[in-house]
Amino acid sequence: MMIGVDLAKAAFQVHVATMTGHVVLRRKFSRPQFRTFMAEQAPAIVVMEACGSAHYWSRELEGLGHAVKLIAPQYVKPFVKRQKNDAADAEAIVVAAQRPEMRFVEPKSQEQQALTILFRARERLVRQRTELINALRAHLYEFGYSLPQKVRNLRHAETIVNDPACDLPALVREECQGLLEQIAQKSEHISARDKKIKALASENNCARRLQTMPGIGPMTALAVEAFPPHMGSFRRGRDFAAWLGLVPRQHSSGGKERLGRISKAGQSDIRRLLIIGAMSRLGWLGRRAIPDGSWLSRILARKPRMLVAIALANKMARAVWAMLTKNEDYMDPSKVTAA
Repeated sequence: MMIGVDLAKAAFQVHVATMTGHVVLRRKFSRPQFRTFMAEQAPAIVVMEACGSAHYWSRELEGLGHAVKLIAPQYVKPFVKRQKNDAADAEAIVVAAQRPEMRFVEPKSQEQQALTILFRARERLVRQRTELINALRAHLYEFGYSLPQKVRNLRHAETIVNDPACDLPALVREECQGLLEQIAQKSEHISARDKKIKALASENNCARRLQTMPGIGPMTALAVEAFPPHMGSFRRGRDFAAWLGLVPRQHSSGGKERLGRISKAGQSDIRRLLIIGAMSRLGWLGRRAIPDGSWLSRILARKPRMLVAIALANKMARAVWAMLTKNEDYMDPSKVTAA
């Protein structure tokens, strides 16, 4: 028996069918009714979209003895018949899950979800601080003060606003001082979360191992621990790089291969952090550690730096998969070749 569930905040649409597709039950439940209904059912395969609260319900239903599978919503959409509603969505989930070639999402543990919440909280604070900084720069620009970007340049704004000889109106000065106070508070909250992430990365053995690779710090190491499924679910490092979206987009036909730009069709947090780490290795300071004649030095001599950074991020993703599946620290290719 297969049970498809269309999740929502209060209404749960259930579609029960046999493994051959014969419909047994279509019904909508409230939250308490859904929990009671699933507790009364014999162990079955429960399929849901990997959306909000799906990982929580997967753990709850597994505790009741069911086998839970999660499907990415974009894989369910082609199976929706004509009009979209909860019943059609639940039916499409079952039809999609019965396809033998379907790909499923591995449910996250409570620890993984807690780490993702920590990352999301930090990103939200950074966005809010950026918004406040832009508002401050815009206010000062209206009165003839042009300030450079970046957080480190806020001291120039503080000097202007706190200068007794400043020609800013009193109302504008008060508003700018309030913005500076809010920015300082956001910066404190961001620093606190940075310290928390660094502490968690030092306590985690996998995160410690990943930090032995150049270009990977505590943030990236803990992101690899939080967002992806177990590395054993990927057959090879190339599959993990494709899961991150660090591969070219394909539009091939008739035996002719056509590769486009990077697909960006994967996990954006780890992809962004890996590219940032790769860019740090290609700066004026990082280039000094690149051996002459290596792959990186050769491609850097003939390709734009951003393109090289994406190629390097792809290789870093493959190395991450190898390190975690083999439980080994990073080994410098140039030193291994020399040995």
